[in-house]
Amino acid sequence: MHEEDLKGIYIYVKIKEIGGKNVKKGFTVEEILNICGATLYCGDKNTLCQNFTKDTREISKGDTYIGIKGANFDGSAFYQEAFASLANAVIIEEEYAKNNAIPKIDKPIIIVKDAKKALKNLASYKRNNSLAKFVGVTGSVGKTSTRDMIYSVLKTHFNTLKTEGNYNNDIGLPLTLMRLSNEKAAVIEMGMNHLGEIDYLTKIARPNISVITNVGTAHIGNLGSRENILKAKLEIINGMDEKGILIVNNDNDLLSKYAKEEKNVKIVTIGILEKSDFTATDIVLNETSSSFKIKYQDKEYEVSVPVAGRVFIYNSLVAFAVGMLLEIPPLKIIEGVKNFQLTKNRMEYLTLDNKITIINDAYNASVDSMKSALEVLGKYKTRKIAVLGDMLELGSYSKQLHEEVGKHVFLNKIDILITVGDASKNIASKALKEGMSLENIYSFATNEEATLKIKELMQEDDVILFKASNGMHFSDIINKLK
Repeated sequence: MHEEDLKGIYIYVKIKEIGGKNVKKGFTVEEILNICGATLYCGDKNTLCQNFTKDTREISKGDTYIGIKGANFDGSAFYQEAFASLANAVIIEEEYAKNNAIPKIDKPIIIVKDAKKALKNLASYKRNNSLAKFVGVTGSVGKTSTRDMIYSVLKTHFNTLKTEGNYNNDIGLPLTLMRLSNEKAAVIEMGMNHLGEIDYLTKIARPNISVITNVGTAHIGNLGSRENILKAKLEIINGMDEKGILIVNNDNDLLSKYAKEEKNVKIVTIGILEKSDFTATDIVLNETSSSFKIKYQDKEYEVSVPVAGRVFIYNSLVAFAVGMLLEIPPLKIIEGVKNFQLTKNRMEYLTLDNKITIINDAYNASVDSMKSALEVLGKYKTRKIAVLGDMLELGSYSKQLHEEVGKHVFLNKIDILITVGDASKNIASKALKEGMSLENIYSFATNEEATLKIKELMQEDDVILFKASNGMHFSDIINKLK
């Protein structure tokens, strides 16, 4: 995008130009009835419902429980447990109410036809009446860390809401929006496994700025090709109006091609290898941090990020771009990047009593994030141990992509490789073929077996990386070592 176009962007993104009004926290029961076309079975219509949850185990006194029907359970059936946990009101579905005897009590029981749709309607109402500027984030790798980086920048200047934990799906995103009150900015993560899922989410969140971190191979088993993954990620623009801006990683082959060819969407690019609107140069990668310069128009800005890895330079570029588009002073943006904190289990550094460093990146895994984590591990001068587990949802691509990881184990000069799971045997076999010594490679079927071997092998000053899909439960291994 040219300089004159970016100046045009500034005109529309000013916070003071945002429409709508401040939304108060929560709803009265009467407002819920009107927004959702619901029926009040019993209780006071003036009751205020401020905090909403779908899980009776997470209820705090005064919360409102929404009984959403899942694949294996009916959330409406737990309404009594919700009241026992001191919920102030419950929302249950009409079908359950018809088929079960429900006593009338002095607390509100709200009946809706579809609880998930009711949640969507309430979240959309919140969004439509909010003063906040919304930033939507998706991508095959780095969604959460990019979300957290953007949040770290935005909160230096604005009262900002963000997605917490893994609340990035069709239930979690609306529950996030239900927390809106007087924020001026919101960073909303959007995840997906199939086509159509981000389309649903973006039409609720309606982002003013959308971010696609990259298009890799995560969930390729469900989607069939990287081109279909691109198509799924691009659904994020379906919720933007004609003034919306899309930020893409220009170093990603598919996104770069899209940015060059797309004429109907305002696109801002970030990159390291390819010349972009926001480009990182003079990169210095350290064991636990990085420093670099960001070139933007005719200026350079010196930036440091307190987490190792090239992927966090891309995250910083995105956050810097968002900050500039929202007219945050550059020094505040740089401060936000410098003070960035990762969500737990993502490149989390732990030190054991015997000076062993654990890099816990076990929340999730794809081939790109595996390679990035191995690059970080490879920077260390002491003995390096990689404990790698299966990457899930890769379908027929599984063997090929695990072998690609194995190649990078060798290229990054990892001293000891431990794999867990059937698919990860391909990591081990490829590392062996590339030239890694057989005596330094171990493959196990279970976490328990791997834990015993790690305890046997580890010694003072080792650095041990843990990386796998969340379904491999590597946190169990780490907890036992701690």
